[in-house]
Amino acid sequence: MKRIWMWAVAAAIVLALVWGFASPARSMKLAEVVRAEYVESFEEEGRTRLRERYLIASPVIGVVQRIALEPGDPVRVGQVLATVMPSVSVLLDPGRRAQAQAELRAAVAASEAARQRLREAQSARALADSEHLRLRDLAARGAVSDSALDVAAAQSAQARAGERAAQAERMAAQQREAATQALLAQEGKGGGESIALQSPIDGVIIRRHVESSVPVVSGQPLLELGNPGQIEIEVEALSTDAVKLRPGMAAKVLRWGGEGELPAQVARIEPGGFTKVSALGVEEQRTRVILQFVGEPAQWAALGDAFRVEVEFVLRAEAAALVVPASAVFRQGNGWAVYAVDDGRAHLREIAVGGFGARQVEVASGLNVGDTVVVFPDDQLHDGARVRAVK
Repeated sequence: MKRIWMWAVAAAIVLALVWGFASPARSMKLAEVVRAEYVESFEEEGRTRLRERYLIASPVIGVVQRIALEPGDPVRVGQVLATVMPSVSVLLDPGRRAQAQAELRAAVAASEAARQRLREAQSARALADSEHLRLRDLAARGAVSDSALDVAAAQSAQARAGERAAQAERMAAQQREAATQALLAQEGKGGGESIALQSPIDGVIIRRHVESSVPVVSGQPLLELGNPGQIEIEVEALSTDAVKLRPGMAAKVLRWGGEGELPAQVARIEPGGFTKVSALGVEEQRTRVILQFVGEPAQWAALGDAFRVEVEFVLRAEAAALVVPASAVFRQGNGWAVYAVDDGRAHLREIAVGGFGARQVEVASGLNVGDTVVVFPDDQLHDGARVRAVK
């Protein structure tokens, strides 16, 4: 009886060995664990927008003359954009006269507020320029990093743009004040002189709301102006991603329609979030992230207002990290795992993950340089299965 059992056990072992070696190896895509540059990032869709937008509106009820300017036409500060002939009947209307007086008081207050904002912008620009010069001297001696110098340069450029915007805002406020004063000055004269609306900035026509000579009401939009050289990007990022961002962080503008990638950096993260329903019908909490371009304006000169782009936010970068393809890593319980290949067999191996990139995963522990892992493992793959590299 004992000999029978021994023969049975031996036969079972032989059958298992035969079955194991006889089972065909599965053709799988394999990848090697290497040390390489690792970038932890995420991507979102965004839209370009003008940093400052100026709306030219009619200050009175009247008739606007035909506007010959086309979208894309350049304009200069002080250039006449449109001419409005006030309505005589309105000039003699007591209700309109009271409204114009109130508008004049508001225009005077807005002009004073614009003057104060200009002084504030000038002080901010002077401080940013001083800080940039200080860091540039320190960088020449190796006392600060190049990234700190880049942030200071961007802040200086942003402060100068803010000063130009404040100057244009003040000019627009002064024009509104002058137009309202002109309206009141015409009362009782039996006819109003035409009011010339001038450009508050050097820029281009973005949109034209009125083309032909037509009656207009007070406050009706006529033209939109902007400076394409001062363009930024607005991204609606998930709030869980936005909390990882900081002003000055690097970003890349991808798939914008031109060649290559455009460098950018985070300018600010708006503090207020909002709910947005995704294409799959899922409610998401998002917040707006504003980015500014870095480098020469000629690189993004082809981009205009409200153009679609895709942005990759760079959270962290390592020059020589231990990485595997992201498609090789999968959930295992509360952690992460891969199928490591040894002697032609796939073995389930749990790993510790240092971070997730767009295409790579940083491995903190569990794998070594030179190890081989299965890429795109499916549900049919199991621990100990025979595998071979797909041809």
